[in-house]
Amino acid sequence: MEGKRVSQQASPRGTFLKVADALKTRIEADPHMSELPSAADLIRDYKISRGVALRAFGALQKAGVAEPAPGGRWRVVRAGERADRRPLEERIADIVADDGLAVGAAFPSASVLAERFGVSRPTVTKALDKLETAGVLASGGQGKVRTVRALPIREERS
Repeated sequence: MEGKRVSQQASPRGTFLKVADALKTRIEADPHMSELPSAADLIRDYKISRGVALRAFGALQKAGVAEPAPGGRWRVVRAGERADRRPLEERIADIVADDGLAVGAAFPSASVLAERFGVSRPTVTKALDKLETAGVLASGGQGKVRTVRALPIREERS
């Protein structure tokens, strides 16, 4: 143990790589892990500075294991998974076709969508407001259910 402590002090630049390796091990051990601990969690758990935590995230990103997520968080990237990088309102608009919703049908709530897409309710609300402005959704007002106003035009993706 004594040698390990000395090596960390003798080579502080390598600390972020040790933290990154520890996180990689956690990701491999937990196939359901989708989000990395916050920088504050790393600072507390590994007794490191914010700069070291951010460098560890950078090392994971360079290795293709993690990517930044909205809100200053980091999410796990798994081999073979393709992340949909389109704007949230486009992904939410796809629900109309994917779930077979017709004009006049009730649209899922902001809470349901927040959980489905792994983002906050205010983020979903902004995307829903854009869809209302575009004429895809009709607002029922405060506390009322949104409905499908028009079928969104889907751009063909290759």
